[in-house]
Amino acid sequence: MTQQERRRIAAGLAEGLPYAEIARRLGRPTSTVSREVGRNGGPGGYRPQQAHQETLRRARRGTPAPPRAAGTPDGATGGATETEEEIVELAVRSGMPRMTARVHVALLLSEDGSCTAAELTRRLKVSPASVSVAVNFLVQQGYVRRERDPRRRRDIYVIDDDAWYHSIVVSSRQTLDSARAAITAAEEFGPDSPVGQRLARAGTFLERVVLDMRASADRWRTLLA
Repeated sequence: MTQQERRRIAAGLAEGLPYAEIARRLGRPTSTVSREVGRNGGPGGYRPQQAHQETLRRARRGTPAPPRAAGTPDGATGGATETEEEIVELAVRSGMPRMTARVHVALLLSEDGSCTAAELTRRLKVSPASVSVAVNFLVQQGYVRRERDPRRRRDIYVIDDDAWYHSIVVSSRQTLDSARAAITAAEEFGPDSPVGQRLARAGTFLERVVLDMRASADRWRTLLA
């Protein structure tokens, strides 16, 4: 890979482009781009000049590339496909922690949409504690639900079509709380003060948007049935 290609990769990462799009622009396989980024600092730490110099040093020494850091797109993914990597990256860019995104995608792409914590640990090759933190977040946000298997006395984490509806409900409830808190604060500062007006506008905007989103989710929920 040339130095110019590495600069273009860095520019694509800065734009928030997925690996597939960066690879398409370079005329390279997506796996090539994901490996290049994974072995050179990951999406948040990729430096093209440093990556190029390190590659030249490895070539002169004839040594293999260093192991990829855990949590990078192509490292410690338990054999994740390019499609899985792309979905994980999209979730991370939307604000989801990487480990949580990996667990969510593993459940999403499982055959019946369910796994035990032990199965997730084996599939992702991570610690049980990491899986526990991730699934607790996903349950709280409505992305998955927790069921109890009475025969094996352990929890099963399930993602089904209705999970999309519940995740919207949970997210909208949190945003609605923030919107109404802003409206209350606006009243305390006074409707004629600059701060009060600013908070009132923001709170009212968020409240209307969230209520519209909830109504839309209710209206189209039948599509998930």
